[in-house]
Amino acid sequence: MFALPALAQTAEHEDRDRGSTSVVHAQDDEGIVVTAPYVADLDLLAGSSVVTGDELVRDIRGQIGDSLTRVPGVSATSFAAGASRPVLRGFQGERVRVLSDGLGTLDVSNTSTDHAVSIDPLTAERIEVLRGPAVLLFGSQAIGGAVNVLDRRIPRAVPENGFHVDAVGTYGSAADERSGGAAVDVALSSQIVLHVDGTYRKTDDVRVGGFVLSPNLRAEQLHRAGHELEEGHADEAAEAVELANLRGRLPNSGTRTYTAGAGVALINEGGSLGFSVGYYDTNYGIPTRPPAAHAEAEEGGHEHGEGPVTIGLKQWRADLRGEVNVEGGFLDKIRMRAGFSDYQHTEFEGDEVGTVFFSQGIEGRLELVQADRNGWRGVTGFQGFTREFSAVGAEAFVPPNVTDQYGIFTLQEVKLGSLGLEGALRYERTNVSSNSVKFGLDEDSPVGRVDRNFDAFSGAVGLSYEVGPRVKIGVNASRAVRAPSAEELFSNGPHVATSAYEVGDPAFRTEKSWGGEVYARGAIGSVKFQVAGYANWFTDYIYETETGLEIDGLPVFQYRQADARYIGVEGEVSATLLHKGGFTLGGNIVADYVRATLGDGSAVPRIPPFRILAGLDASQGDFGGRVEVEHVTRQSQVAAFETETPAFTLVNASLTWHPFGEKRETALILSANNLFDVEARRHASFTKDFVPLTGRDIRVAARISF
Repeated sequence: MFALPALAQTAEHEDRDRGSTSVVHAQDDEGIVVTAPYVADLDLLAGSSVVTGDELVRDIRGQIGDSLTRVPGVSATSFAAGASRPVLRGFQGERVRVLSDGLGTLDVSNTSTDHAVSIDPLTAERIEVLRGPAVLLFGSQAIGGAVNVLDRRIPRAVPENGFHVDAVGTYGSAADERSGGAAVDVALSSQIVLHVDGTYRKTDDVRVGGFVLSPNLRAEQLHRAGHELEEGHADEAAEAVELANLRGRLPNSGTRTYTAGAGVALINEGGSLGFSVGYYDTNYGIPTRPPAAHAEAEEGGHEHGEGPVTIGLKQWRADLRGEVNVEGGFLDKIRMRAGFSDYQHTEFEGDEVGTVFFSQGIEGRLELVQADRNGWRGVTGFQGFTREFSAVGAEAFVPPNVTDQYGIFTLQEVKLGSLGLEGALRYERTNVSSNSVKFGLDEDSPVGRVDRNFDAFSGAVGLSYEVGPRVKIGVNASRAVRAPSAEELFSNGPHVATSAYEVGDPAFRTEKSWGGEVYARGAIGSVKFQVAGYANWFTDYIYETETGLEIDGLPVFQYRQADARYIGVEGEVSATLLHKGGFTLGGNIVADYVRATLGDGSAVPRIPPFRILAGLDASQGDFGGRVEVEHVTRQSQVAAFETETPAFTLVNASLTWHPFGEKRETALILSANNLFDVEARRHASFTKDFVPLTGRDIRVAARISF
């Protein structure tokens, strides 16, 4: 797998990064972030963003998806407070890769929206949101983009004073959130650095604005109440009315998470070699979809355990990173990265163990970085991945399976004055196999072995032109092929955490798409901007949709294949509006929109609507402040059995103080989110009708760095 750095070094993102006097942090700001600083201005990554510094501390949440929703083109699955993945350009799940320092998270968060991402954002130093055709070099699962989280668990530099300490603490009023994390780097010698870190977070049930249930579900509960009264069930009728009027707190939405990690690295002029071990442990509640009027227990029907559903997740992970500076001839550097994960999570129904998921995975890559030869540079490499997955329990909706994937890739770039030409190619071989695939939906359906092999060729080409010293325009085109995942192929059973009966199709073909993108980015005076328009045309597009059927009282969600089209635009503009003496006033606007339809003209499920966010920033010496308004429009373009999502407007404000000077990283931040306590729901969420967004949330965050 080929890992690309974020576009943090380009003009449009320089305003996101505060200055740093720390050698540890300064190294990251200069581009040593993932593996390839030689493509820091890669045009095939048009539209990429970086979140770091004060912005990261202010927006940090328990899950990576909810920490990035202010970034252009980004929404979140927001399944629950403990499970939320990023949604990029309307894509989620198997089309968005979440990475830890350039490697996959090696969890199962991509397999189902109720599964947490095994990264605590408290450990992050920077988060890179990568879009555009070059992201395909992360693998075929990155058609929609990638989110790369950078930490220092494997040190990248020797601390200037022999040690470096970072600590972050937060409190949020909406869920009585208490969280904190710390990391220490110690130079054991002039070349060896030891790193230790740990985090802890605990939240209660989340406070929400307005009603917990959407208008549709409230009406359904009131109808249920009438039905129960007709049947003479007064207690059940009262329960339905209570559910319809529920507001204030979202039941069973509390979380508890802690992590620990350590690493060591040898760093000298010849390169570096480092190793780390980490542990992630979380428990979180899954809010329950209320019963429908007709959902009465039937003899022989599907029975759930008593009590709310919660998930307990544990992951051990080991990582290795090495780099050799060749600095001569054709090659400049050789890079290696590898990771191993032992993962387990349990879905509890009350005190009963429902289903236990096990996953062991290994991922690695080798990169040969070419030296710059008269404007020609590039990288060629190999990536490998293997995962063994199994689920044990009455609701093991996916049979045991093994996925093996291997890929080779190359990316080349040529600069000819103001003109730039870039190209990338990737070949990927994927094998997905299982000995226990059920064919059919009946309990007595036959079970057999399925072994599927897929070959995928993907490529991209881009042309850019510098129309001015700090302004660039360009166009990209790509061809992408993705192998279906084990979950898309083999799912066939009840899944308690999603309250659904999920069905795959072992006969699926590879998913294929053509993509196009035009962009402009740069700076004119004090105005900085980036804007991109894109389109993707899919053949054999794989999607999960509700069918309207039920099995044992659970709605059936089925994976299907069809043609599809995505068309969208996203952008951000920022400017300094006033600069007088030590006072600075600036503003920015973020907007994004995507329209996704299937071949028959119907809407692709769970596509975010148009969103616009505008903010004003002011700073005077060591103090800064920001006020912003985000408006999300109504989503009326919905799939069959999918409900519309009303428009909402959020108002947020924050104050920041740097007690040791504005160029130092130590900061205190007071913020107020959803100031007017409005009821808001993300259309990309499976649970939007009964899991609204957080209500008014007063937050205090502190970062100490020395």
